Amino acid sequence: MTVFDSLLAEISHLRPVRHYGQVGTMQASTLLVQGLSKRARLGDRVQIEDAQGRIIGGEILALNRDGAEVLPEEATEGLAIGDRVEHVGRNTIAPDDSWIGRVIDPYGEPLDGRPLARGTLPRGLRATPPAPARRKRLGGRLSTGLDAFNTLLPLVRGQRMGLFAGSGVGKTMLLGQLARGIEADVVVLALVGERGRELRDFVEDVLGPEGLARSVVISATSDKSPLARRRSALTAMAVAEHFRDAGKHVLLLCDSVTRFAEAHREIALSAGEAPSLRGFPPSTAHQIMSLAERAGPGEAGQGDITAVFTVLVAGSDMDEPVADILRGVLDGHVVLDRAIAERGRFPAVDLMRSVSRSLPAAASPGENALIAEARRLIGAWERAEMMVQAGLYAQGSDPLTDRAIRLFPKLDGFLSGQNARSNAESFARLKKALEG
Repeated sequence: MTVFDSLLAEISHLRPVRHYGQVGTMQASTLLVQGLSKRARLGDRVQIEDAQGRIIGGEILALNRDGAEVLPEEATEGLAIGDRVEHVGRNTIAPDDSWIGRVIDPYGEPLDGRPLARGTLPRGLRATPPAPARRKRLGGRLSTGLDAFNTLLPLVRGQRMGLFAGSGVGKTMLLGQLARGIEADVVVLALVGERGRELRDFVEDVLGPEGLARSVVISATSDKSPLARRRSALTAMAVAEHFRDAGKHVLLLCDSVTRFAEAHREIALSAGEAPSLRGFPPSTAHQIMSLAERAGPGEAGQGDITAVFTVLVAGSDMDEPVADILRGVLDGHVVLDRAIAERGRFPAVDLMRSVSRSLPAAASPGENALIAEARRLIGAWERAEMMVQAGLYAQGSDPLTDRAIRLFPKLDGFLSGQNARSNAESFARLKKALEG
């Protein structure tokens, strides 16, 4: 992109004709704006200016003959009847290749204090996925730098994986490892509703200079409006699609879908939608599935989006609505267990509750045999663990259990491996662990 392209993009964003309305009614969380009904469309953005000149963004949730119902993006203290409301237009984002290495907000504004160029092609936040009949198949297996993901839970190009975890079990650290280790041209990272102090820690320490150099970070912290929090995931997907359409392999990390769904719940309830699934409105399922379906392999001539979506599961409840919806549309799920984290093994992957749907195609017959044997032994150990610790198991009662007891420490150590240079190296370590 040249300087002139950037200048033309900024000029094209100017609005020579502006349309205004005014605040007519103020409710608990929404405003009824008069004068824009014939111009505005559902989902359009507006800007509200109060008497002190403060500008507040908003989004149109509903339209009727009396006016447009607007959900503000900030607190409404200080707004009054008759305040001017400007119609901004469609909800779009204009990504650019120069965004790599930058930290931005969901509206395409820089958060790192440096100027940010606008792209020449605005993209809608709710694009349609590639046509199912024309999408490519899943690609080859990716090296992740982590032994567990290189072998037992492989990730292939274009796969969509879910990461299910409670708070404090190493989810953020694992995301950083994946961002640094997975083979990809560009990493797009959405931080949805994270604590404000964690953004700098994540960018500088977890992601690091090497990870940031190939990444675009989109962040909306927990104090932001539900519109901004929901938009951060949608913006990240639009940015990923920009690079996918350029033929690149994109790694999309979304943390977390739970907060995305919670933000949508706030918006939907403000728009009058009735709650149903444990307080989530019926449209939540469609929102989550639409977001997930946009990731994955592209069409011929396009790149691919390999995606990892995280889900916060309270009390390890894998049947709560968000987890249940997302698990059904992904190509695999990884469960992080608190008990494993508390005994000091990271990543705290619960292998018996995790699965990659890229298997068995992603591995050779010999590799699949090693994976099956490792799963069989770890499963035997988990069934016998309580008896072993209580002193109730007698050596020699079952040959499989005897072997599982002998090899489990080595398999457990293998699952914590974090410096694998290749998939072949990881499988060599797994074979060595199984041989004892």
